[in-house]
Amino acid sequence: MTLTDDRKADLLAGCRLFEGLAADQLAVVAEHAVEVEFPSERVIARQGEVGTGFFVVVSGTVRVVRDGEVLNRLGPDEFFGEMSVLDQMPRVAAVIADGPVTCLGIAAWDFERLLLEEPPLALAILRGVARRLRAVVEDHSH
Repeated sequence: MTLTDDRKADLLAGCRLFEGLAADQLAVVAEHAVEVEFPSERVIARQGEVGTGFFVVVSGTVRVVRDGEVLNRLGPDEFFGEMSVLDQMPRVAAVIADGPVTCLGIAAWDFERLLLEEPPLALAILRGVARRLRAVVEDHSH
């Protein structure tokens, strides 16, 4: 399937990381998003490697695995890869396709340029990362 920029913007709008962005801001992000398809069991992100991209799951599911242990499963509208792209450090977990998966991917250099050029996007990303960190901290405090 080939997605138009308008369809990509619609898909990105469903991702919590982009919550609060206006349609024109989502359109800018969509221009940099590339549709990527992965077969079942493909390693999309490898633990220990510096990430070169950020992904939003469009269809299918992926599993997040650290040191052989499945930590989570992510489906449509969920995202991964933002931490390594933001801090340029090795990925803390692997992400593997459970079955055929389609994602929207944004290359690290495009992601960084978007953050520098679009302050509302940078703020939305910060809030999204903070929500994810808060959820992890709250899960481990109980």
